[in-house]
Amino acid sequence: MMTTAAPALDQARADAFLSTVLEHTSATTTTVLAAIGDRLGLFADLAEHGPATPAELAGRAAIDPRYAREWLSALASAGYLEYAPEDGRYALPPEHVAVLAEERGPHFFGGVHQMLVGMVKPIDLLVEAFRSGGGVPQSAYDEDIWAGMDRFTASWFDHLLLQAWIPGMPRVRALLEAGAEVADVGCGRGRALIRLAQAFPRSRFVGFDVFAPSVERARAFAAEAGVADRVRFEVHDGAAGLPGRYDVITTFDVVHDAVDPRGLLRAIRRAVREDGVYVCLDVNCSHRVEENAGPLGSLLYGFSILYCMTTSLAGAGEGLGTCGFSETVVRDLCAAAGFRGVRLVPLENPFNNLYEITP
Repeated sequence: MMTTAAPALDQARADAFLSTVLEHTSATTTTVLAAIGDRLGLFADLAEHGPATPAELAGRAAIDPRYAREWLSALASAGYLEYAPEDGRYALPPEHVAVLAEERGPHFFGGVHQMLVGMVKPIDLLVEAFRSGGGVPQSAYDEDIWAGMDRFTASWFDHLLLQAWIPGMPRVRALLEAGAEVADVGCGRGRALIRLAQAFPRSRFVGFDVFAPSVERARAFAAEAGVADRVRFEVHDGAAGLPGRYDVITTFDVVHDAVDPRGLLRAIRRAVREDGVYVCLDVNCSHRVEENAGPLGSLLYGFSILYCMTTSLAGAGEGLGTCGFSETVVRDLCAAAGFRGVRLVPLENPFNNLYEITP
């Protein structure tokens, strides 16, 4: 009886992979500790008040000194903080402030860290979905994912929506300036519509979302911003059809999550006026796995398993996933829904593509 010889082991490759796994595992613990520091305001304290010993940070932030020392040591080891052994103080370098302490800044990651912590909380349900199929419903996630997602995407709407996205679509800007009827499908907590309402007072806006708690929060935010007279929010499943006709319809990172993306696109096509525009922001990815290689691609696939794909599958949906709505798929599904034109708006954005889609 002949046996097949085991392939020769490339020891250098094995050692390199071991180092990679150690790096990734360490990064996971660092992300969790960064999320704790964000929640407790530790990065913000160091940014505002300067370097501190563990005892000083504990006093300033009202935390236990022993935990302060361990947290500071861990984040210094990871390179997030700097440690000065001569005086025992830890500092947040000024170059790190924008990423770790500048709430709603263009590079702030605190929301991402909070969102990731929220994504892993229903892990037992996710493991069961691996075994039996189906998914994890939105109701299984807690406030961390919703608040984190809101904080993460707020930077888009504060720094990109009016500064880059709308200027890149002159037709859309003209409609908004003249006074358009606008619908945002999958509006979440309403940040995009609130920003648009503040910038384009002649237009009227409605946001639709299937998740009632987000709609309630969106209404409160609109009232706080003083635009509730021109912005309303409703609990509604866009794939079931949209009430009314609109000059501009928007979806911001929604279609790849949808239970029924094809039905959603058909509903949007029926609801957008013939001289209107559908604005679709979605993930910058490829339909080829090999083209999504690297840290960003693995992060996107991770988002997909932890939330995007699994919440769609929980509703017996298509489960496109985070990398399932690439430009190729966008063009195919929009054509099938009855749209005639899809324009990829020129952007330099590693996370998202922006499409201007016409009936």
